[in-house]
Amino acid sequence: MADTPSVTALHVVPARGGPQRALDAVEVTDAGLVGDHHLGGRRPVTVVAQGELDAAAAELGAPVACGSTYRNVTVSLDALPREAGGRLHLGAVVLELQGDCAPCGFMERSVGPGAKAALVQRAGIWATVLVPGTVRVGDPVRVE
Repeated sequence: MADTPSVTALHVVPARGGPQRALDAVEVTDAGLVGDHHLGGRRPVTVVAQGELDAAAAELGAPVACGSTYRNVTVSLDALPREAGGRLHLGAVVLELQGDCAPCGFMERSVGPGAKAALVQRAGIWATVLVPGTVRVGDPVRVE
């Protein structure tokens, strides 16, 4: 992955079951990403590492696009910690890691057959917001 990890993609899904929108920047509030249907929900922000998507793609024998997992933020790390309590800095925004996002059957449709199995421990993490602000593609990423 990149020498200095960064935010490589941002996505929101305005309505449940609807199409996602790729963004260059997004406002992150205490309740999650503005414009995302999960705003105020149980899992306010989801993040996936590009390295994990690449590993799943190698297992599947087909590409796994960053938006196909429907995670909000894609970062240029090999992997993300799965333990609750860690911190993830996205530019000035600080998230507290809460746990793994297990892949669901939806991944079989959005990514392709075999995706649910290939994405176990690779489908990202969910987090709560400690320090709100704006996240932009290209912002530096730091795991604490």
